[in-house]
Amino acid sequence: MRDSIRRLPDAELEVMQAIWECTPPVSRADIDVILHDTHPMALTTLLTLLTRLSERGFIRIEKSGRRAQYVPLVAKEEYLAEQSRSFLDKLCNGNLAIFATALCNSGLTKEDISELRDLLEKGKL
Repeated sequence: MRDSIRRLPDAELEVMQAIWECTPPVSRADIDVILHDTHPMALTTLLTLLTRLSERGFIRIEKSGRRAQYVPLVAKEEYLAEQSRSFLDKLCNGNLAIFATALCNSGLTKEDISELRDLLEKGKL
């Protein structure tokens, strides 16, 4: 894992999530289709966000003539792990008990908590 993966602003994260849903390399049209219903944006906005993601080291832009394709350089799991650790450190002072209590008080169902317990007991976390 990298030294530190900075948190993405919401709009860039939406684009990154669309990229993670696809098999790389990803076209702008692929991203646009995924975002169309939930987060529609102008072409210029999407291109600006893709450029920012490239500048931040999250994606690589591969150009072929006038066409561009996008390849993720940060895996979704890697980003999620880093942001989870950052959340735990910043908001819970690294205290897992505080984090677990907050998680349980966040509206998790008994089934959610049971599933989490099963994952912990089976060593899958």
